[in-house]
Amino acid sequence: MRILIAEDEALIRMDLREMLEEEGHEVVGEARDGAEAVSLAHALTPDLIFMDIEMPTKNGIEAACEIGEADIAPIVMVSAFSQKSYVEDACSAGAMAYLVKPFAKHDILPAMQIAASRFAESRALAGEVADLTDRLETRKVLDRAKGVLMARGLSEPEAFKSLQRLAMDKRKSLREIAEAILLAEEAAGK
Repeated sequence: MRILIAEDEALIRMDLREMLEEEGHEVVGEARDGAEAVSLAHALTPDLIFMDIEMPTKNGIEAACEIGEADIAPIVMVSAFSQKSYVEDACSAGAMAYLVKPFAKHDILPAMQIAASRFAESRALAGEVADLTDRLETRKVLDRAKGVLMARGLSEPEAFKSLQRLAMDKRKSLREIAEAILLAEEAAGK
């Protein structure tokens, strides 16, 4: 994996880099604060980000929110604090895993795997939601176009067949044909 490390303490960054490289991962960037982490995440598009919570300029929670909104990579939050409020903030920011310092190599590998897996699931669900939303919108447009054709005397099956035939003849999608019919109807009504 290509990894970005966002940690203000040089010793921890160095230790984490060493552990990751020993396991065959590539550290593509290191950030010393949250603002730099956001910038590097956009520029490098890593496969995974280790993000400290307490950093100068912009803390890890704020940086994780920005990176999460851009859907760049899964984030493993790293902190010396294990209080419930820190964990909740990390979850709200979109972190996919949480590690408490000090940690060992046997801690980071499972966290990486869980974060990457959860991120992939999240992306897949977002894709499904987008597809379902698009299909619902298409269905609404088709129903309205069928209504226009039915007002002209066609039955519902005839209206649908007419839309299908037009789509095939014009080599357009059903939605494009339905939208064209609705635009023509709107223009005729003005």
